[in-house]
Amino acid sequence: MESTGIPGLLLDTAPDAIIVSRSDGIITMANRRAHDMFGYPAEHLLGRVIEDLVPEEERPGHPGQRHAYLSGAHPPLRRLPLRGLRRDGTVFPVEVSLSAVAAPDGEMYVTAVLRDDTVQREAARTRSLLASIVQSSHDAIVTTDLDGRVLSWNPGAEALYGHPAADMIGRSIDGIIPEERRSDEEQLRRMVRLGGRVDRYRSTRRTAADDIIAVSTLVSPLLDERGTIVGTTSITRDISDRERAEARVQAILDAAPDAVLGVAESGEVVLVNAEAERLFGLPRHDLLHMSVKSLLLDGLPAVSAVLRTGGDSTPLDSQRSQDEPDQRWATRRAVGRGGREIPVDIACSALHTDSGVVVVAVVRDVTERLAAEEERRRLHEEADRQRLEARIQQAQRLESLGQLAGGIAHDFNNLLAVILNYASFIVEDAAGTPPAVDAEQIARAARRGSDLTHQLLAFARREVIRPRPLNLNTVVTEVHQMLMRSLGEHIALTVLTTAGLPSVMADPGQLEQVLVNLAVNARDAMPTGGRLTIDTALVDVDAEHAAARSGLSAGRYVRLRVSDTGTGMPREVIAKAFEPFFTTKPSGQGTGLGLATVYGIITQAGGTVQIYSEPGVGTTFTILLPATDVEATANAPEDTAAGLTGHGATVLVVEDESALREVTCRILTRGGYTVLAADGGDEALRLAAENPVDVLLTDVIMPNMLGRDLAEAVRSRWPGTKVLFMSGYAQPVLTTHGTLSADVHLLEKPFTSAELMRALHDELRAKP
Repeated sequence: MESTGIPGLLLDTAPDAIIVSRSDGIITMANRRAHDMFGYPAEHLLGRVIEDLVPEEERPGHPGQRHAYLSGAHPPLRRLPLRGLRRDGTVFPVEVSLSAVAAPDGEMYVTAVLRDDTVQREAARTRSLLASIVQSSHDAIVTTDLDGRVLSWNPGAEALYGHPAADMIGRSIDGIIPEERRSDEEQLRRMVRLGGRVDRYRSTRRTAADDIIAVSTLVSPLLDERGTIVGTTSITRDISDRERAEARVQAILDAAPDAVLGVAESGEVVLVNAEAERLFGLPRHDLLHMSVKSLLLDGLPAVSAVLRTGGDSTPLDSQRSQDEPDQRWATRRAVGRGGREIPVDIACSALHTDSGVVVVAVVRDVTERLAAEEERRRLHEEADRQRLEARIQQAQRLESLGQLAGGIAHDFNNLLAVILNYASFIVEDAAGTPPAVDAEQIARAARRGSDLTHQLLAFARREVIRPRPLNLNTVVTEVHQMLMRSLGEHIALTVLTTAGLPSVMADPGQLEQVLVNLAVNARDAMPTGGRLTIDTALVDVDAEHAAARSGLSAGRYVRLRVSDTGTGMPREVIAKAFEPFFTTKPSGQGTGLGLATVYGIITQAGGTVQIYSEPGVGTTFTILLPATDVEATANAPEDTAAGLTGHGATVLVVEDESALREVTCRILTRGGYTVLAADGGDEALRLAAENPVDVLLTDVIMPNMLGRDLAEAVRSRWPGTKVLFMSGYAQPVLTTHGTLSADVHLLEKPFTSAELMRALHDELRAKP
């Protein structure tokens, strides 16, 4: 049977597949839809058996089922489920309706009408799935007709609004819309009925309990099968909790002391707080949606850096080089109302949201901080200037004191030399008599006066110093024994030395004086007993450490520390401790020159001395002296002065103080020297021109001609003449650092006869 003519044309246009087969299963007719459904070219199904169109596993029982159907009453069968087999081997579900008919020749034919229900099943499945989603959704999903009457009301709507579906279907949706919102909602529905779609927006709804809740709603058109708009669909979510959380977050942000900006990936400001309004001078609604570039002049790189990394950690100062350390805050400029520039610090971090990365920029106004820093800098500079002026004034006072001390020392030491030596003559000539005892007291008083003069000169840095490489441990050890005898049994003395210390350049006598002065001060601060500790160590002073000590350079230093457990000193006393003539001791028990002398000796040696003290705890003096690589040498033992005579050597004595000149000549004459005496440079030059001179013994400071000028003139006449200077104030023959020139030999006033004889003896033995 073939589909020809009009009947065949009608069959080919049928929407379902139609296949006619004989009782033996041979296909005699198949329309176009049948060929398309099973994937065969036109007419290729004719002559094939019907079993070719079912899966192989179902074929064995298929002929028996067909025979049973045809042998019985064979009523029509409707919409039987069947699985079909396409030519490419794919299996698909179909519905089949069967009917049997006998041909005039008696042959039985079976007509099968097949409908591919894949689309229908998928559609049904989709509808079922959508219905399930709507029913299980936590969001309120409501459909309304064009008049706003409810068509459907899911369980989410029941839970949100509190109205059961039976009460709401057929009623106006306005029942859940507050009156003040109804006109706006009607405008939105009108837009949707015209084909528009309204993205999520914030609104309010009224519940069955008459509560007003905040919601987020999306509205879209509701279409029928033909695509005609028949109403609206709204999906609504309760955002009351979120809004309350957002309100709490906003309250926290508004309470923050810094301005906070939220910047979207587009560079648009989407979040501000109250401090941002104050900082920029603009209300919140103006700041929102502004470009961050218009608010932060040079802060965009920091924001962009965070956006580029997708929120990864990144240095906030994007203009900082890789060699510089990262910092949490980057200093930038903000722009306030009217273009006013504001210095700010900015810190950025990334916040991942549903709408993308938002950069949270914390902007801190640093106007007051910079002003405070500027004020601190100004005050620091002012303090430095005042300290410098104080040091200059102190140096000027010290210079004035030095000049005064030098003037006093010159004349005073001349008098002391006369007193000391005439007293010595009495002691020698009248030994064992009462006048000799009185003369000894006079000599003792003269020596005390000499000590006081030397202290004054030491503080004023006018004292003659003879520095040489010293081992500080040796000096401390030598003084230790003397201190053990002088401190008393109520003071426990401990000496701790560090082995292997480098040498220091200093005058050993002056260092001994420093230790004695500090020990005496410590003893007086411990009247009821205590502990005195002297220790030495090597310290390395770096640049930072040196900066804290005025005039101290970085390098290696030997530390001398003297600590006691005495009464201690308050701050106001520490501040004045090194000032000359300042003392806290009762009148007559202190000169106020002890610590001033220590300060002068140590600073003249290139070191520093500092005090740390607490009342009731004790005091520590820390002295730092520059280390030197020159090895320390031991002192050669001196010969005794007894028996030293001049053996007739000629000494030209030049001294403008007549009493001192006479006593000096008397000592030398008694000591076996040939003595020539002059009261000044002119007379000395006349005598030198007339007589050969072995030693020129001259005062340093004299009217008309200084001792150095006289020495040069005498040596020009007698080149081999030795020169020995004597002075109570030797500043004119000293270097700027207070040390003697290498070619200068000096006898300090006041001197004894033994010291004078020793000095002349050494001068005559010295190599030219």
